[in-house]
Amino acid sequence: MFGVRPVVAGIPDPASASFLGMPLWLWVIVGGVALFGAFQAYYWIGHVLGSRLYASRLGLRIGQENITRVENVVRKWGALAVYACFWVPGLRHTLPWVAGVLRISYPWYVVASALGCLTWVPVTSFGLYSVIWGWLVLAARSPLLAALAALAVIAVIVVLVRRRRRLRAARREADAEAERITAV
Repeated sequence: MFGVRPVVAGIPDPASASFLGMPLWLWVIVGGVALFGAFQAYYWIGHVLGSRLYASRLGLRIGQENITRVENVVRKWGALAVYACFWVPGLRHTLPWVAGVLRISYPWYVVASALGCLTWVPVTSFGLYSVIWGWLVLAARSPLLAALAALAVIAVIVVLVRRRRRLRAARREADAEAERITAV
């Protein structure tokens, strides 16, 4: 009617998105179920092993100071901390073990981990899909810009990893110096 085309014509059908031939919505469901299962396994391993988990190779790698911080968060916030840990990359796979060691209420843990999976997995899946699809569209239009964007992302990752390693080494050095001082 007035020469206006429908806005919907330019928007692809969200149900048609797929990855490796499998619909994206199915990937989201499978990912959510797998993450929920992993969270239950983490809890029960922490529950069964108890504080022995802290002396394990994983516990030593995480560090007692970090474990104590996570314990304090779990003690203070309980199941709410379990939900919140989905949104914090380092905590996502650390806090559930500690929740099992501290034996927080399992029914509340299940509710919090289920809600976390129901909210975090779709948001992350959509975000990653959007970034990948956006980069592919950019690559189709301008391979040079796509290559520069990929190099910029790689450079940022390298800088962040090197910085983190330097900070960790400095922290170890300071701890060793403090031990030498207290030993004297």
